[in-house]
Amino acid sequence: MSLFGDGLDAAVQKTFTRPAPKSAPAQMRYLVKQLKGTKPVAQLLRISQRTVERYVKDQIKKLRPDLAARLEREVKKRWQPQVRARARQKAATTAGIVLDTRARIGYTAPIGSTDDSRIRHLTVALRPRYAARLFDAHQAGASDQQLQKIAAEGLKEVYFQDDGRRAGQLEEVRFTDIEHLEFEL
Repeated sequence: MSLFGDGLDAAVQKTFTRPAPKSAPAQMRYLVKQLKGTKPVAQLLRISQRTVERYVKDQIKKLRPDLAARLEREVKKRWQPQVRARARQKAATTAGIVLDTRARIGYTAPIGSTDDSRIRHLTVALRPRYAARLFDAHQAGASDQQLQKIAAEGLKEVYFQDDGRRAGQLEEVRFTDIEHLEFEL
């Protein structure tokens, strides 16, 4: 499970203009349409092609829990790609992204400052360039650690250094023990 990746996906999903299909047959029909056939859907979901056909024809309505989770994840991944792209583009160019977190946050600074990490609850609007970096890294398959590092750089600039007005010698922000993490576009 990717905390940062899932958080970014959830933020984008909030921008959807229509809800994704809810029932198993409707979700299966959507995937068949997207992937242009029952065979690719069967391979994607690791079930038989005949099972996919039975869902499409409403012969089966209830899903096994493991299959339900895979099906819902694959549908949401493909749902409203233009809306998803517009939301990412807006965040990356003009709006930025809001990070709401409760985590252990500390920093590396010159001797004499109180740099001990402590649990903080922060809601910080990160600049568009950090939103762009987060989305680009997520698209490229970056690890949670890499996404965490980008978010920590954004926190350093916006929260700790107040856009260059203070804490100029601050070297690195440590962002660990995350209890809560949510993004908002």
